[in-house]
Amino acid sequence: MNYFGLRTEIYSGENSLNKLNEINLKKIFIVTDPFMVKSGMIDKITENLKKDIEYKIFSQIVPDPPLEVIMKGVNELNEFESEGIIALGGGSAIDAAKAISCFFNRINEKKNNIKNKTLYFIAIPTTSGTGSEVTSFSVITDKEKNIKYPLISDELLPNMAILDPELVKSVPDFITADTGMDVLTHAIEAYVSTEANDFTDALSEKAIKIVFEYLKRAYKNGNDTQARIKMHNASCIAGIAFNNVSLGLNHGMAHILGGKFHIPHGRANAILLPYVIEYNAELGNYLDKKTSTTAKRYANIAKILGLSCSNTKIGVKNLIFEINKLKRELNIPNSIKEVGIKENDFDQALDFLSQKAIEDRCTETNPRKPKVEEIKTLFKKVYNG
Repeated sequence: MNYFGLRTEIYSGENSLNKLNEINLKKIFIVTDPFMVKSGMIDKITENLKKDIEYKIFSQIVPDPPLEVIMKGVNELNEFESEGIIALGGGSAIDAAKAISCFFNRINEKKNNIKNKTLYFIAIPTTSGTGSEVTSFSVITDKEKNIKYPLISDELLPNMAILDPELVKSVPDFITADTGMDVLTHAIEAYVSTEANDFTDALSEKAIKIVFEYLKRAYKNGNDTQARIKMHNASCIAGIAFNNVSLGLNHGMAHILGGKFHIPHGRANAILLPYVIEYNAELGNYLDKKTSTTAKRYANIAKILGLSCSNTKIGVKNLIFEINKLKRELNIPNSIKEVGIKENDFDQALDFLSQKAIEDRCTETNPRKPKVEEIKTLFKKVYNG
């Protein structure tokens, strides 16, 4: 039996921030990062709130939000006694707000013995990549151990998402590239997930087409409103897809790779993507009697993109070629070595990276069930390029 669900109300397009005028809450806790305050971006939120709403801004979020910051946010939220929470920022801010909200709800429930009384949660992304505004996933970091921990619970789903293109026009080109490739990875992994179904396929296919049509435009011209709207929508669409069917090995490897060597999440995914597709498609076994079902799924993506696909192997290879071409146009490295990671440091971490990638929850729905030695070989291949 397949399942597809969507709890979050989504408001998108120009002037969608006006929806904040309709929020009927007395106190709101806003979670964001220092740049949003310094740049004045936070004013776009506060100016749209009703005049009688009291708000408190918690702006201590940093990339890969650590547990210490999460707990500080929980304490300040508890002191403020808010009725709702607004997350403003990229994946880190929204992930942090999810964790803060969830921990606060759990503590409040246990302390007051009140069930099902939770904060109203609004997510407002300022990057087009994570899809975190519609997912039940959050990633927080243990800085001491250099490990990222994925949290997975429907409690993390926001009640509302607002996708206003005005908030992403100032995003630098390299972040546009990284986050856009994250969208593509989400969509492709959802499409080949062992849990994929007709509903998620439709979303994944649409997100993939949008990325190939509009990501380069958004990268080259941040003020291209149409491209920004489309990429913002694609990020959300892909998020809905993978939230229902999970991801795969690409993210399993990217989580630990980014946590260990501090590579931006979208860039880590982009570097890995062509290699993971080749691994999952088992192109080396193409001459066997049975063609991989997963290879056929990848080849179908090639068809959707209008690429030459006279047979499955050619379709997969052309998809990989197009992804590598897109990466070059976005100035994204093709290997881990190109990021500046020393080979000795990488080799020393290889066993750890491989084991953690296998243990990652995302890897559970990967179409090919990897073994540690296979992942070590794959990681080494990605390192050298």
